[in-house]
Amino acid sequence: MQRIEDRTAFVTGAASGIGLAITEALVAAGARVAMVDWHGDDLERESARLGSATLTQRLDVTDRAGWAVAKERVEAEFGPVEILVNNAGVAPTTGSLADMTPESFDRMIDIKLGGTFNGIHTFAADMRERGEGHVVNTASMAGLMAIPGLGAYTASKFGVVGLSEVLWAEMKRHGVGVSVLCPGLVRTNLATNHPDRPADAEPVAMDAGIDPSIVGRQVVDAIRADELYVITHGETRPMVAERVDRLLAAFDRAPHQDGEHLP
Repeated sequence: MQRIEDRTAFVTGAASGIGLAITEALVAAGARVAMVDWHGDDLERESARLGSATLTQRLDVTDRAGWAVAKERVEAEFGPVEILVNNAGVAPTTGSLADMTPESFDRMIDIKLGGTFNGIHTFAADMRERGEGHVVNTASMAGLMAIPGLGAYTASKFGVVGLSEVLWAEMKRHGVGVSVLCPGLVRTNLATNHPDRPADAEPVAMDAGIDPSIVGRQVVDAIRADELYVITHGETRPMVAERVDRLLAAFDRAPHQDGEHLP
């Protein structure tokens, strides 16, 4: 999708962090952006700053009925959604999988993986029917390699990567692009954005991460270039390569149907 100007985009998790940076980059490229989040005050403030190219919509991405309401309102005001950015998420609950509560696990999967599916369910068929559009799903480097202590988060992010790869394979012949964003550490407030976090907890510093504006520009470039994978931290390649090498080694040990390596 080389032309972003005059397109309508729908960005979840748009009140701050990566979602806000993607919104800013899309607005700079000439798009109209529905800024979608469950943090109403931040959402309204940032939309007012960005101006008439944006509108705001409160949404819990786990609420499927809410998605239908949001779609109806946004498309009535801005026209058909041509760019969908499934970015909403929450910070991981840390600790061993063996000690994680089912409620924490389910909540993570529902928001990140279920929320991403809900966006696809709401908008992707219309894009296919029109023969154009682009879907961006935010995963993580945790969707490309296992990170001990982040079990549910890693599972949800691996799920988003797989979901995106399937959607890409299904949609490419229909003129609809798909990108999966796999960021490393980015300066956001994600670490404070968790339903189990006490309201009076101290802010968590994320100063070590890269500026989210870099990620926003990468996403817009990926939409234009129709790139499937968007990687923000090239230095993580050896860790992903190590996982791939382990997978390929397992194939080398596996028996073949022709009996060549059968014991």
